[in-house]
Amino acid sequence: MDDELITERRPVAGPQVFGYLRHVTGGPARHAALIECLVEYCRWHELSLCGAFRDRARPVAVRSPAFVGLLDALVLPGTYGAVIPAVCHLGPQRIACERERLIAATGVRLLVVRSTALKTSRAPLLSAGPGGSRSGACDVHA
Repeated sequence: MDDELITERRPVAGPQVFGYLRHVTGGPARHAALIECLVEYCRWHELSLCGAFRDRARPVAVRSPAFVGLLDALVLPGTYGAVIPAVCHLGPQRIACERERLIAATGVRLLVVRSTALKTSRAPLLSAGPGGSRSGACDVHA
C-alpha cells in the first residue's frame, strides 16, 4: 500500500490573488484588521493571497502608486484576481468606476469581501451580482 497522501491532504496552492486597500484613517491596528479580513476571506475561499497593496492618501487620481502596483501584479501569469474588503476601497465613485474598468481590462476577477450595496444620498455604488459578477453604476462588463 502506498503511504503517499491523497490530494485532499496535500498542501495545494489555490488561485493567486492580490489585495488592495485604501487605508486613510486609523492606525496599525486598523491596517492589521483589514489585512486579516483579506487573509480570512482567501482562506475561506481557498485562494492564495500573494500580497496586498495599500494607498494611504485619499485618491485624487485613478493611478496612485499602490493601484499601479496592483495592476502590474494582476498581469502576472497565474493571477486569478484582486480582492478588496469593500467597494469603497476603490475610492469615490468616479475613481472607483475607472479602477474597476482597469482591473477588468487585465482579465482577472474583482473579489469583494463585503459586497453589499451601500445606500447613500447619491447614486448607488457598485453592487455584487450572483456568482461574484459585478454590476452597478459603472456598467463594467468582462
